[in-house]
Amino acid sequence: MSMSLRDQLLQAGLVNERQSKEAERQLRQQQRERQQLPKDKRAMASHAELAAKQAQLAKAARDQELSRRQKEQADKKARHVQIEQLIEQNRLPRAQTDERYNFVDGNKIRRIPADHSVRERLSRGEIAIVRRKGGYELVPAETAARIRERDERAVIGCGVAHDAVTTDGVPEDLMW
Repeated sequence: MSMSLRDQLLQAGLVNERQSKEAERQLRQQQRERQQLPKDKRAMASHAELAAKQAQLAKAARDQELSRRQKEQADKKARHVQIEQLIEQNRLPRAQTDERYNFVDGNKIRRIPADHSVRERLSRGEIAIVRRKGGYELVPAETAARIRERDERAVIGCGVAHDAVTTDGVPEDLMW
């Protein structure tokens, strides 16, 4: 039978018993560390993987929300540009008169220059008032309907599509 390396070194006198036992103890310690290390690494790796996946999902959710907001802003801007183009292409020329048409925008009474024929068309619902860059423009009712599809708040009013007399007998388009 062959002798182990340890026994051969002891027999040759190159190491003593104490050195042999210390080497054997270190060898067992290294073996234990190698056996435990993969378990710890696996546990740490699984925690790290889980944390990485959660971070990745959170980042994806943030990116998706940011993308949604940017798309929403781009759509809003595109609608605004479309509205501006519709108004610019279809607006009626301003009446060169001292007469004014009064209308309500929110809680305030506003007015625009309008002669008798414009007031009549407003009361029949043929033309409408729309907001534009802090002011107001007159556009045909068809254009106002297209603008209303893009932004409900841009159209102030389409006049009255019925008889210009209210139930109490006072005309709605009474100049005031």
